[in-house]
Amino acid sequence: MLISGIAALVFDNLLSSIIAAGFVSLMASALFYFLKAPDVAMTEAAIGAGLTTAIFVITLRKTEGSESE
Repeated sequence: MLISGIAALVFDNLLSSIIAAGFVSLMASALFYFLKAPDVAMTEAAIGAGLTTAIFVITLRKTEGSESE
């Protein structure tokens, strides 16, 4: 989890950073599940790993073509 967090900061490619950040959320979700908090794990997986990653990818795709400078 720590390695993925550092990788999200170090990667030059924004898509790779987004995927690494999503992986951190997915690992946090697994950690919450092992700590006997399945409701928090499901929420983290749905919102943190799923929805947030999807929003970042959509935003990246929409703004990628506007870099004309």
